Amino acid sequence: MYENNFPNKRYKHTLAFLNKHISPSESILDLGVENPFSEIMKSNGYSVTNTTGEDLDVDFKHVGQSDADVVTAFEIFEHLVAPLNVLKEIKATKLVASIPMRLWFSPAYRSKTDPWDRHYHEFEDWQFDWLLEKAGWTIKDSAKWTNPTKKIGLRPILRYFTNRYYIVYAERTKN
Repeated sequence: MYENNFPNKRYKHTLAFLNKHISPSESILDLGVENPFSEIMKSNGYSVTNTTGEDLDVDFKHVGQSDADVVTAFEIFEHLVAPLNVLKEIKATKLVASIPMRLWFSPAYRSKTDPWDRHYHEFEDWQFDWLLEKAGWTIKDSAKWTNPTKKIGLRPILRYFTNRYYIVYAERTKN
């Protein structure tokens, strides 16, 4: 998946934000199949269970039955047609989620070969905040960061100062 393009900066920021808000003693349900970052969380002392590849737009069974203290969702919600539904089904009282932000100078990402690797949504920060609020979450902290590339051109220059990722820590306000 990350052939010669491992997202070290994103993982560093994500882990620091997770460590700031979540104790390794709290159990985590990580939305999405096991991935390099779920392994990083485990190697940093977190107890992590992943969903199993089900379509989270229509199958919430695993999410609704989980007794995890925290749900994490790193670059998941942009792939869902209706992320509000799964957000409402989460039983945990804490959520740490990140999204790639919508870039005004770039179209939404779409793999031509992998139907699971497409972005239905590319959020602006206020849209993601609103989605979480409608699903019953209160954002307690957030952060953004850029993602420069080592390429030449206008878009790579814009990536040096245009935030690409947005991460939030939220707590459940209602069920």
